[in-house]
Amino acid sequence: MDVSHEADLASVRRILEGDEAVFIELVRRLQRPLLRLAEVYVGKGPAAEEIVQEAWVGFIDGLERFEGRSSLSTWIGSIVVNKARTRRVKDARERPLLDDDAWEEPDTGRFSGLGFWSAPPKATPSAQELIEQRDLRRFILEEVERLPPGQRAVVTLRDIEEWSSEEVCNVLGVTETNQRVLLHRARTRLRAALERRLTRDG
Repeated sequence: MDVSHEADLASVRRILEGDEAVFIELVRRLQRPLLRLAEVYVGKGPAAEEIVQEAWVGFIDGLERFEGRSSLSTWIGSIVVNKARTRRVKDARERPLLDDDAWEEPDTGRFSGLGFWSAPPKATPSAQELIEQRDLRRFILEEVERLPPGQRAVVTLRDIEEWSSEEVCNVLGVTETNQRVLLHRARTRLRAALERRLTRDG
């Protein structure tokens, strides 16, 4: 049994014994990524917040049944996904999470097979200023919001929240291959947007 698995089981035992501090720390650590995950399905706003709140209630209600076959973060993430999908159906706005057929391939001549720049754009003083002012980070986050849902979910969890590939696959219910494809497409599209921004401001 690995250390993280043992830590999860220990956390479950302590929460069941009434240790509120452990639960509060878990909420503090996972609240933001779970909210981002809910927003992939229902957008920003009260609906996403309600979904995460309901997921935490479901987490507590089902804690005695936790068997440790997945990490706590994966388990609560799956609860969020299930509740968010249900909400989308009720709102009659359901569309496949991984329906990225409308996504257009970027200029592949500018990128390697892994989605990296073949030749990165030259840094300019204005780009450096953007970085210093954190405008660039805000720009990237805005571009993430424009990605197709599947790409947005994967790149948010992998690159922003730093979840492992295995966790993302388990939470979203996708294969490792599909996850890699979605991540590659998302990163490539974000790099293309960043290149346009740097070129425009250069």
